[in-house]
Amino acid sequence: MNRSSRPHDEIVVELLREDPELADTYLAAALDEVSLDGGHQTLLAALRQVAEAQGMAAVAQHTGIPRESLYRTLSPTRSPTAKTLHAVLEAAGLKLTIQRV
Repeated sequence: MNRSSRPHDEIVVELLREDPELADTYLAAALDEVSLDGGHQTLLAALRQVAEAQGMAAVAQHTGIPRESLYRTLSPTRSPTAKTLHAVLEAAGLKLTIQRV
């Protein structure tokens, strides 16, 4: 593979590692996509990338979810529980809030 050609996920994870505060904006944009297209794959992909940037093993330890299970839970074909979403967001130093539009 050409060094200048890298997978999108890899680049996003690297950016999130370099600037952890980017996760706020990134996840908010992914959540907006969910409300636009009705799907949740975009949000789960973004949440998985944030968890990978934080270190999936560290997130797994913080949430109490085995690392392999966490990868499966955050796959685009799954529907994680609210408890799992909350735990992963908390591990990343974030929380889900609701606001009137």
